Amino acid sequence: MKTVPGMRKEPLIPGHEEGGTITEAPEKLGPLGKFMERNFLHYNAGNIIDASRGYCDVIDSGGKMFVSLAGAMSTAELGISLAEMIREGKIHGISCTGANLEEDLFNLVAHSKYLEIPSWRDLTPKDEKALLNAELPRVTDVCIPEEEAMNKVSSVILEYWQEADEKGQSYFPHEYLCRALTDGKFDDDFEIDPKDSWLYAAAKKNIAIYVPGWEDSTLGNMFAACLLRGEVSNPHIVRGGIEYMAHLCDWYVNESKGAGIGFFQIGGGIAGDFPICVVPLLKVDLKLDDKIPLWSYFCQISESHVSYGGYSGAVPNEKITWMKLGPETPRFVIESDATIVAPLMFAYVLGK
Repeated sequence: MKTVPGMRKEPLIPGHEEGGTITEAPEKLGPLGKFMERNFLHYNAGNIIDASRGYCDVIDSGGKMFVSLAGAMSTAELGISLAEMIREGKIHGISCTGANLEEDLFNLVAHSKYLEIPSWRDLTPKDEKALLNAELPRVTDVCIPEEEAMNKVSSVILEYWQEADEKGQSYFPHEYLCRALTDGKFDDDFEIDPKDSWLYAAAKKNIAIYVPGWEDSTLGNMFAACLLRGEVSNPHIVRGGIEYMAHLCDWYVNESKGAGIGFFQIGGGIAGDFPICVVPLLKVDLKLDDKIPLWSYFCQISESHVSYGGYSGAVPNEKITWMKLGPETPRFVIESDATIVAPLMFAYVLGK
């Protein structure tokens, strides 16, 4: 089957640019990458190859990649592959939900206490109540131990909150967790190899992290409870979303110079919607249109569909109307399970 060099197909409409431009496979492909090139030819599988090549193009051209994490990717242990991507300089910024932030740390310090449930689809309401009574909140096929994970982490982070409260300091939600990791507060509690923790890798690499809507998380709820109990007095010791956005603006202006920044979105929701709108903010609201490049690449992995409000956020082509992407921006949509697709794509990019 013949293809046009550099592009999967000619534009369907004269003058209409297709976003999914394709380049040749990277020179250095590992066994898994070669298997994918041989077998992933069409449909979602073909999209995976196209998007993986596009990811490599961004990095090989000197560009940077920003990743957003929705869902429960940390409890799915995406950190195994994500952490290596961070260490190898293939990821330069992350936006995630508060749950993904904390659950990577929960898994790091309490992995042996997690309960796996192979027959999770067969659970009855009574079964779920039994898990509740055992303080084992469930995430699909795994339960997070409340005492060994949530309470262990929160007791350490509370010390940092109280210290900031006493000194009149303020930090972003992720900074408290990263400080605890880099200070070695959890070193004696590691139950997995820390190389499999994406938060540990991000803290050591000091890459940019953004956690919009952090209040919607276990630690966010616990912080609110600490305020109400009087254990901390100032709610502003934890910096919020507007400050995150201001920081993101500065980061994007500085990091997008040169080859630009690609956007790799896992799932939908606030983790993706929050950071991608930094470009129109800079261009329209701050009147920096001529100085700010659009995102240079876009890939989304999601099972959600746009009908009936199932997907939160504009689909790739619609993002053009919001001044986030351009007609020429490589754009890819992979409708599949991110717990399968993302590690495969990361392995491809890493040359495995």
